[in-house]
This record gives sequence, C-alpha cells and structure tokens, in this order.
Amino acid sequence: MLALLLLQAVVSQTAVDAELAFNRTAQEKGQWTAFRAFAAEDATMFVPEPVKAQKWLKDREDPPKSVEWWPTESYVSCDGKLAVNTGGWQRPDGSVGYFTTVWQREADGRWKWIVDGGDRLTLPRSRPAEPKLVRAACTPPLDARVQVPSMDIVKAGVAKSSDGSLEWFWGTTADFSRTFTASLWDGKRYKAVISDRIAAPAK
Repeated sequence: MLALLLLQAVVSQTAVDAELAFNRTAQEKGQWTAFRAFAAEDATMFVPEPVKAQKWLKDREDPPKSVEWWPTESYVSCDGKLAVNTGGWQRPDGSVGYFTTVWQREADGRWKWIVDGGDRLTLPRSRPAEPKLVRAACTPPLDARVQVPSMDIVKAGVAKSSDGSLEWFWGTTADFSRTFTASLWDGKRYKAVISDRIAAPAK
C-alpha cells in the first residue's frame, strides 16, 4: 500500500496532490513513515533547531496517531518544478496550527519536500474544498537576488526555482526563533506570498 501511495505521488499533477498524498500516507502508515517517504535526501525540518530531516527521522517510531494537515494555498514556479504550500494542521490532542512546505519535482517526476516548518495557532485554518493555486508569471525575472529579511541569522537556507520565478528563504536565530518567506514573480517584481515568523520556543 505504501508503494502504491508513493507511486501516486510520482504521477501527481501538482504539489497539492503530493501534499494530500503525504497526509494520507501519514494517516494510514504513520506520521514519521510518511515524512521519511516524502522527504528529499537533503530536506530540512525544524525541531526547533534546523536539522537534516532524513537523519533526524531515521528509525524514529511513529506516534500512535498522526497529526492531520490540509493545504490551503499553493504557490508554483512558472516551470512547475517548485512549489510552496501552506495550510492547517490538527494534532490528536486537538491543538491546531499551520505548516509551510517547499516541494520540488525530481527528475523522475516525483514530488519531494525539501523544507518543512510551521507553528501553533489559537484558531484552526479553514479547510477549503479547493486550495488557492497561484502560478508565477513566465516573463523573465529581472532581479537575481533573493530577498532576505533583516534578522540576526545564525543558520539559513535560500534558493530559487530553476527558472527564477519562485524564491524562498528560511533563517533561524540563536534562540531558535525563525522566519520563512516565499516570493513569486508577477511579471514586474517579486511579490511576497508567504511570510512566517515563528517565536522562540518557551524555556
């Protein structure tokens, strides 16, 4: 069954399809099993410090019941090879929050996540029947620089899609507060579409 779900991820038409398959696998096969299966080899997650996901997830036992999540928005590069999804999650204990995940289409057509993060919320995000899908303009981007917020960054990750139409950045400070931003080329400029600010964990 897991192999079938992964095959579905390979042929997924969008990163939203991959996100839904990711969540479905977590519900049916286990939370960390799904995270391992859908993560790229060099994927990054936050616990709360940034870690290499595959190393952190290796041999980690699944919790009795997985967190559930659903996409609300997906921002996609012009060439369709990179996307940033965001949406809501709910834990078995009823607590809620949001996630932001960067997805990359591999050479074999498989979608893999390369950055995953999020935070708690006091109220849950809505569950739209169809998540909002926004694709970057395909006119050539003029600015080769990735916009980086002003912070006392200790560790960071930054990249653009291969066609330059979608860029993302994450950075953490010494107390493990962090930021994530994503910007989409609209034909004239890069427009910020996601701006997450995550407070330092309570001590």
